[in-house]
Amino acid sequence: MDGVALYRAAAKPRGRLGISLTDAGLTAVVIGAVELSVVTGGGPGAEPLNAKAYIFGGILALPVLLRRRWPLQVLLACSTLLLLYYSLDRRNISPAPLLSLPLYDAAVSGALVWAIVIPTCYMSVGLFVVGASTHQGLVSLIAEFAPQIALLALAIMLGEVVRSRRALTAETAQRLRVAQEEREAEAARRVAEERLRIARDLHDTVAHSMATITVQAGSALHVLGEKDEGLRASLTAIRETSKEALREMRATLGQLRGGPGASEPGADGPTGMARLPALRDAVTAAGAPVTVEIEGEQQTLPAPVDQVAYRILQESLTNVLRHAGPSARATVRLCYQPGALAIQVTDDGPVIEPAAGQPGSDPPGNGPPGTGQSGTGQPGNGQSGNGGHGLTGMAERAAAVGGKLTAGPRSGGGFEVRASLPVAGAAE
Repeated sequence: MDGVALYRAAAKPRGRLGISLTDAGLTAVVIGAVELSVVTGGGPGAEPLNAKAYIFGGILALPVLLRRRWPLQVLLACSTLLLLYYSLDRRNISPAPLLSLPLYDAAVSGALVWAIVIPTCYMSVGLFVVGASTHQGLVSLIAEFAPQIALLALAIMLGEVVRSRRALTAETAQRLRVAQEEREAEAARRVAEERLRIARDLHDTVAHSMATITVQAGSALHVLGEKDEGLRASLTAIRETSKEALREMRATLGQLRGGPGASEPGADGPTGMARLPALRDAVTAAGAPVTVEIEGEQQTLPAPVDQVAYRILQESLTNVLRHAGPSARATVRLCYQPGALAIQVTDDGPVIEPAAGQPGSDPPGNGPPGTGQSGTGQPGNGQSGNGGHGLTGMAERAAAVGGKLTAGPRSGGGFEVRASLPVAGAAE
């Protein structure tokens, strides 16, 4: 940013010409100082003090009104008008009252050369003209002009100091912005590297294992032939579930490698609640019959809510398989309400009271051991249904779209998960 831009940014000009009340007040002060100089500026060859002298003196300072928008041009205009004044209606007035403020503005805006050259020319010519007309000695002339020279020099130096401080402030702010951008870029680079590391680890471990499960299940089906339909159904469910998990894993890996702009898991097939029938069949085939009940008029859910709803159902039914026992049955209730989707997943597993001295632990047959759930909706500190983070993950997913989730043992037996997810106004 150059000096003029810095000056204008600091001055904050208003309106088309950038004239403020401060400028008008300063102009009035300059006019008063010039008129005082007109009154006292007699001397050899001076024009008489009359109305014309006062009018000309007031006109000299009018360009100061535009000092904020055109600081250098104002200095040039005042200097030119002062030269015309000396030529047409000369009175021996000092240039300091008129030029001090324009010199300060010019120095602040970066026009230091002009701010030095113009008063130097005026003082040099003034010394020569006064010396020639009054025949004063050099020492006497210097003593007479010294206050004016000091005032003009002070205005220039003050303007240069202000300009330097503003430039330093702007440079410091720019460096801080650059440093912040570099920190953000470094943080983004670290995040990208971590995403790639996670993607590599998932590919080398989980994805490879899921692929092996799929192949082994298919081989077992091939060897089994038509024998034992129950075993064939279980193996088929294992194969289809592992294939679906592998497909989602690959999509997740692509998202990790591609960053935020990559497609969501499952984008190349059915997504969200559209996969509920397949999930129900897979859990039923695995040994826990699932009943799905739907209330209200089904509606298309926003993509984030659709994905979260499916993940809550998936985690809840997985927990039924893992913890509710071989004879448990699960019921999924979906209630489409105005502006919200209510989800309820219950099972009828047996109730086992917590052991003495272990208050807050969950019955092994009804929920994830040690979650400490009591219907509050807040994940406990123990193990949950999926590696210790199942209920925590469900609650976090629901909260991410503005919903809430509660989970805990049922008084009549079994375990219950309830979630309420907003539909209207959800983030796309």
